Amino acid sequence: MSNPRDQESGNGPHCVEPSADLVSVVNALCDGHDGLARWRDNGGNQRLLPSRDALVEIVELLRGVLFPGYFGVSDLTRESMRFHVGATLDRAIRMLREQIKRGLCFEACLNAAECGQCADPGDCSSCVEQADGMTRAFLAELPEVRRLLASDVQAAYEGDPAARSPDEAIFCYPGIWAVTSQRIAHALYGLGVPLIPRIITEHAHSLTGIDIHPGARIGERFFIDHGTGVVIGETCIIGVNVRIYQGVTLGAKSFPKDANGNPIKGIPRHPIVEDDVVIYSGATILGRVTIGQGSTIGGNVWLTESVPPNSRISQG
Repeated sequence: MSNPRDQESGNGPHCVEPSADLVSVVNALCDGHDGLARWRDNGGNQRLLPSRDALVEIVELLRGVLFPGYFGVSDLTRESMRFHVGATLDRAIRMLREQIKRGLCFEACLNAAECGQCADPGDCSSCVEQADGMTRAFLAELPEVRRLLASDVQAAYEGDPAARSPDEAIFCYPGIWAVTSQRIAHALYGLGVPLIPRIITEHAHSLTGIDIHPGARIGERFFIDHGTGVVIGETCIIGVNVRIYQGVTLGAKSFPKDANGNPIKGIPRHPIVEDDVVIYSGATILGRVTIGQGSTIGGNVWLTESVPPNSRISQG
């Protein structure tokens, strides 16, 4: 006796051939993809895009390296930790090198196509060499990333009376999760790695509701409390010992355009937040303004002008 579920899913003996309507829709989607598809040609020359799934795995491996015993293998001993960190890091770096190469190859092909001089898709030798150098440089930066994250964890523990231990902040706080991803992505961004840093931070955004661009420069002891709805733009500069709450936006006031009406990329357009600043929930700070050292910005404040050190800004 056949299973009704098989018939419903098209797997049973009574499944029907795809209808003409289905075929026409498939043809319309494939013929009119408008550049929203990537495939290899018959010669196999299409360069592969970075894999989002692979990058998610890489970040998880790096999280196990940066917080050994908290993520990844949990039953570490002092004697086994070096082996675990070494083996995990070796796997992560090998995977990352491949993803960086893919990003570089894709960008090279894209830039060549835009200028009408498409390079040979089969020649990736320069991308391989560049990816190797970027991967080695990223590896050298990991101890500094670890140092910054240790300071962030301590700031979270000291800044939240609900935190019973630093361990709770590491395991539970979405701010620590998002900042970990951003610090990894920022290291790659600073090395000129294309595309991959954004994939990393946007994955963290989807999990935590915290949107931090990999280009943002963030000092040590950074704490995001609660976190949902936080937005930090590409050219933000955040000093030491800064604490922000949920719903805070550090964004751009306007987008200068070029002669063709397109937004000019990369210019400083987001706030500078100096050391020891606290920004409470719902505050919106826009443009290249400076929040002076030691200032407190109250909840739901809308701010588009700089404020001097030790300011207290509130509604009304």
